[in-house]
Amino acid sequence: MDSITLYTEEIDDLNEAATELFAQAEPFALKKNTMAILFVEEETDYEELYAILSERWKFPMMGCTVMAMFHGDRGYRDVGISVMLLTADDCEFSVGMTGELTKDNYKDEIASVYGSLKSALSGPEKLIITYGGMVTSEHNVGGDDLVKAISAQGERVPVFGGSAADNFNSKNIKVFCGDRVTGSGQVMALIAGNIHPRFISVNSIEKKSSYAYEVTKSDGNRVFRLGEDSFIGILRRENMGTEKSDVFVDYLLTPFIVSISEPNGDKVEAARSLSLLNMEDGSGSFLGAVPENALLSIGIVRREDVQNSAGKAMNVILSKIKEAGQEYRTMLCTTCCARFLALGGNVSAETDSFRDLIPPSISLMGMYSNGEYCPVKGNVTGEEYNMFHNFTFSILAF
Repeated sequence: MDSITLYTEEIDDLNEAATELFAQAEPFALKKNTMAILFVEEETDYEELYAILSERWKFPMMGCTVMAMFHGDRGYRDVGISVMLLTADDCEFSVGMTGELTKDNYKDEIASVYGSLKSALSGPEKLIITYGGMVTSEHNVGGDDLVKAISAQGERVPVFGGSAADNFNSKNIKVFCGDRVTGSGQVMALIAGNIHPRFISVNSIEKKSSYAYEVTKSDGNRVFRLGEDSFIGILRRENMGTEKSDVFVDYLLTPFIVSISEPNGDKVEAARSLSLLNMEDGSGSFLGAVPENALLSIGIVRREDVQNSAGKAMNVILSKIKEAGQEYRTMLCTTCCARFLALGGNVSAETDSFRDLIPPSISLMGMYSNGEYCPVKGNVTGEEYNMFHNFTFSILAF
């Protein structure tokens, strides 16, 4: 498979933006099958952009809004339109999107779309690239539930992607596929053929609080009780903010750490972003699942850990692809918005830490998101599990 990344900072005159993208793609030879992944700044009129691009590009396009984006050669970009073209003679792409998802319909919606996409392939799917919405109300589906629902459709097929983002207001988040746009849908690309994906997901949390509480009552991504007290009661005991319901931004740099047990005895530690507080029942809603009987503690995101973990992740993935003995031409990255905040005024520090490590033969495009989807190894068996993450730098190489 071959790929190229395109970029324009023009978001007002979309005819000019398309002209720039077409010009950058002109020398790139398209093969039998092609698709595009787009990351756009929240103010971009995607519907208008797609109408222009689709006049020339007659292949599937999908993507989402992001808080910021980056490339292997261009580095960090806080505004604009990023495009990755994937093309191959020996791979197939099947792309589609659900409607708006709720806790009542998400499993059926995902199963229906996945089944249609799978039936369009001539061989088994070997990779799923997917982007979706985030928890902006108690009726939205948490990241873990989305990843599990997708993973359940394909036996041991790796899932990579992330949650769409905007400029921290959670009101302009969009996911898109072709000419369709949703605020809480899930877009998916199933890829079959000659592809051998490799992954790494590294968190940026080296410091944790000295205390931890047992989760005694929870429902998916919503926690009601810690020990004998309500979730909000514990926050107040620890002198943490409880003055308003929407606390996503307030808690971005103080993630909650939870150990998740798998049915086979494996354990996977994950970070979770707190999104909402319910003053009536004392609960808190997270972007990802927090199971009952788990221990919940507080982590701290620091600038030096963010920079070190990104470089570490890149070195690990480069070692993996060298060991694989396959030709790798493409990397997709998903990194957490909280990592961006931790960088302070030096917003390019994360991308600067790995730009010189990327071989010229590999094209790389990444996004700052509200949650990362990436397989991770259990700490007992080494088996890989499709998981939803916060506070990680996650890489897919293929």
